[in-house]
Amino acid sequence: MPSFDIVSEVDKQEIRNAVDQLNKEVSARFDFKGSDARAEQTDYELYLFADDEFKLDQVTDILIARFTKREIDVRCLERGQIEKISGNKVKQKVTVKTGVESDLAKKIVKLIKDSKLKVQASIQGEIVRITGAKRDVLQEAIQLVKSRITELPLQFRNFRD
Repeated sequence: MPSFDIVSEVDKQEIRNAVDQLNKEVSARFDFKGSDARAEQTDYELYLFADDEFKLDQVTDILIARFTKREIDVRCLERGQIEKISGNKVKQKVTVKTGVESDLAKKIVKLIKDSKLKVQASIQGEIVRITGAKRDVLQEAIQLVKSRITELPLQFRNFRD
């Protein structure tokens, strides 16, 4: 039975490369001379540090530019609250969302069922598996999901005949 999986993945090495480029650019820019602006990565969590909120916004803009250049979709970024560290220094946690969350998975399954396509959708952890009798119907399901679900970057993997 033909099937495919709907996933949301981000390459951890590409994130690391983008963070390294961000730190290199911040250290070289004149407007950041003498400041403590930087980014640190732990798995899929990033911590942005800066001297004030204005510089933190600039660091965030650089991060978004680096992600875009490395072809990482910025819709997977979830910015946390800005925290004061000491004096005027601030820190912000940015989470890189991976996997299809249960709410979004339920929305995808409901979308597939309401479309009356002859396919079945099932949630398997952070993956939504779509199975159907014909390859063409599965491709229609891919197009439907691509056009309707825009809040998170989705990839379609393991297309099997």
